Amino acid sequence: MTATDPALTALAQGWCALSLLHGRIEAHIERALQSGHDLSVREYSLLDVLSRQHDGDGGHLQMKQVADAVVLSQSATTRLVTRLEDRGLLERYLCPTDRRGIYTNVTAAGLELLGEARPTNAAALREALDEAAENPELAPLVRAVETLKAPLPA
Repeated sequence: MTATDPALTALAQGWCALSLLHGRIEAHIERALQSGHDLSVREYSLLDVLSRQHDGDGGHLQMKQVADAVVLSQSATTRLVTRLEDRGLLERYLCPTDRRGIYTNVTAAGLELLGEARPTNAAALREALDEAAENPELAPLVRAVETLKAPLPA
């Protein structure tokens, strides 16, 4: 295959369309969450991921798992956790069975803020998808997103 190969060109165009859709959605949600709840998309995602953990075996996520879930490096995730901890939305504590492990939990204030922000996130996502669906280049991607099912836990 060469750089001018039609298959590569189509692949690159598809990737550009997907990137454009993602950027538009994220920017739309970011504005809504910032203005309504003083949260970034990453902060919201982190609170959401951590709120779904549970006590017991396998219930708490390691920092690498959290970083993967919010699509950040481990160091960026740690900085994000620290910012939310400083705001009283998260708390860290040592694992009771392995003193090397550190757990991060959402506080009551964090759960309250997350509960308030969830409808905003959902509405902003719907608005962004509806706007993107009006663009003929993005409409097929919007339809694909709308038909996706959430992955089942492993």
